[in-house]
Amino acid sequence: MIDVSRMLPTFRDRRWATVVATAATAALAGTGLFAGASAQAEPTSGPAVAATTTWVGTWATAVAVPESGQALAGFTDTTLRQRIHVSVGGDVVRLRLTNVYGKAPLVVQSTTLARPGAQPGDIDVATLTPVTFAGATSVRLPAGAELVSDPVRLSVPDDGDLIASMYLPGPTGPATYHGGARTTGWVATGDRTHAEAATDFPGRTGSFWFLDGLDVQTDVDGSVAFVGDSITDGSGSTTGADHRWPDYLADRMLAEPRPHRFGVLNAGIGGNRMLLDARSPGYGVNALARLERDALTQTGVKTVFLFEGVNDIQQDPSEYDATQIIAAYRQVVQRAHDRGLRVVGATITPFQGWSAWTPEREAVRASVNQWIRTSGELDAVVDFDAALRDPAQPLRLLPEYDSGDHLHPKDPGYAAMAAAVDLKLLRP
Repeated sequence: MIDVSRMLPTFRDRRWATVVATAATAALAGTGLFAGASAQAEPTSGPAVAATTTWVGTWATAVAVPESGQALAGFTDTTLRQRIHVSVGGDVVRLRLTNVYGKAPLVVQSTTLARPGAQPGDIDVATLTPVTFAGATSVRLPAGAELVSDPVRLSVPDDGDLIASMYLPGPTGPATYHGGARTTGWVATGDRTHAEAATDFPGRTGSFWFLDGLDVQTDVDGSVAFVGDSITDGSGSTTGADHRWPDYLADRMLAEPRPHRFGVLNAGIGGNRMLLDARSPGYGVNALARLERDALTQTGVKTVFLFEGVNDIQQDPSEYDATQIIAAYRQVVQRAHDRGLRVVGATITPFQGWSAWTPEREAVRASVNQWIRTSGELDAVVDFDAALRDPAQPLRLLPEYDSGDHLHPKDPGYAAMAAAVDLKLLRP
């Protein structure tokens, strides 16, 4: 097998991922990376990119290191069926897979995309479309790699769903995943990628597995990557309802005239921190470590929305020096500006009443928020603190927004966050 990392700069740079899956086909033929590919292979599931459109990320998820449970054990002889809820739609898409935290090559024997059927987990078989990689239906992702599929001609509406099914002969080894999907996935033994009904899938999962994102061929102007923690990830929102605050924001965005629309890419991970890796499985590496993969190289990204810091303050070990968190914010701004991207920052929301709240930690939050509001170093600022706090007790969430744990909002709170964002701030 050819070592692709010697041929091209890196799989982590998404600008090169499509080169691996198309222009490099001849060099990869017969190596085992794309099973069944040949030097003459053409993408079988879609046309070339049209000259009047471009690729834009319409859905993404941020992945974590597999450290326990199913993630550590991986899968053998398993089909995973997963629902992808897009922001902007289109007629041609690309699926992105990831083995970035794998310890061994990942074989994906068969992958399909389809529109949803009558019941959750069902597919509309009339839309069932095989997904290929450099013309091959089977693909082998090296450990640490990400790959993008050939174009897939399959229409998905704005604010619509696609169902991705992938068969993993395995054993996969540790499985790259996103723990809090806030939606249901389906699990079955054997290759069920063409199965019509969810009844063929006896197992259920609340995580995303081996998925990195979905791109759409469109005329909208780029995408926005939302880097955050459990609040951006939607903790406390209704499962399956797509009520994370970026989902509500996407609904607002889609009411705008088409030239003002953009892809919405949720890079939130529950428990995530700016400075340190969280101490629990599934919380992801720190934001500075994952910034390149989860934000700066997302397809078509124009703006990074940064809303993190509460876990640096309230998790053990706590960061009591606000200047350290501010320095991390400045790093994000510098690295994004170096790539010509804008950075919008949001103030840290109230959490008095949460078990870890103390006056000392509150003082850190206040200092960081003061810098966010007044420094002028961010391209724009959104005041989520003001949007969610209780006017009568400003260190607490407004009760009708509080999920009950005094840290995470519930659906009305997430809607209020989305309403607080001036959409013009997110456009270049």
